[in-house]
Amino acid sequence: MPWLLALPALLALLLFHFLPIGFGGYYAFTDWNGLRHASWVGLKNFREIVHDGTARGALWHTLELAGCFVVAVNAIGLALALGLNRAVKTRHLLRSLFFAPVAVSPLAVAFIWQWIFDNNGALNLVLGDVGLSSLRRPWLGDPATALWTILVVLVWQFAGLTMVLYLAGMQGITEELYEATLVDGASGWLRLRKVVMPLLAPAMTVSVTITLIIGLRVFDQVLALTGGGPVTASETLATQVYKQTFYLGRFGYGAAIALILAVLIAGLALVQLALLRMNEQRL
Repeated sequence: MPWLLALPALLALLLFHFLPIGFGGYYAFTDWNGLRHASWVGLKNFREIVHDGTARGALWHTLELAGCFVVAVNAIGLALALGLNRAVKTRHLLRSLFFAPVAVSPLAVAFIWQWIFDNNGALNLVLGDVGLSSLRRPWLGDPATALWTILVVLVWQFAGLTMVLYLAGMQGITEELYEATLVDGASGWLRLRKVVMPLLAPAMTVSVTITLIIGLRVFDQVLALTGGGPVTASETLATQVYKQTFYLGRFGYGAAIALILAVLIAGLALVQLALLRMNEQRL
């Protein structure tokens, strides 16, 4: 009976998830352009990716953005959770406000920040008003800052998600344990390092895994903010899949990049999940 009840969901998962992945994996080894019959070309697309400077740059940008995002969003989310886990009168309102961006469409968030980072936008206006005109710049049009503006938007939108995950983990820490550390004379830092962090290891495992996947597959924010530019300064693997497939009509080449991205996400997620699980057991 359990398998019978699960059958519709399993069929939907097979038809709309695993089957398209299988077709995409097949087309990654062809020269299909979306119209004519696909011809098998073997590893040609992957060899071209290796020699394509734009694709290599997109891979590096993806890893760089994902790595910085995971560290920053988890650090900020943990700090928010520690602050709002206390008996602050407005803690419920603040929790809702910090979590609200998570529920907003990524495109809507990106368009709001596009206005902020615009050459004549809010950020440059504020910098000019406070006497820091020398810091004004075209944030989205400068190759040195374009990728980092995307990072700021991602952290702003998803810090509330990690905050909620850490808050959920903190609910499992009893007041008696906190009181025992106070009686023993443990400082706040010692209590955080020796008691709170080890008990938050399962929540950290979930949070790091989710944010790593979000960082590696980021697409909407990049497309709305910079479009991968200026030039290719903020290209990611996801934007390259989109451009190669739908702009240039190279469906086979785009499928090859998508396959690399899928393997990268699955591989890194599984590796870091295994490492974090080992850390949990050690703690």
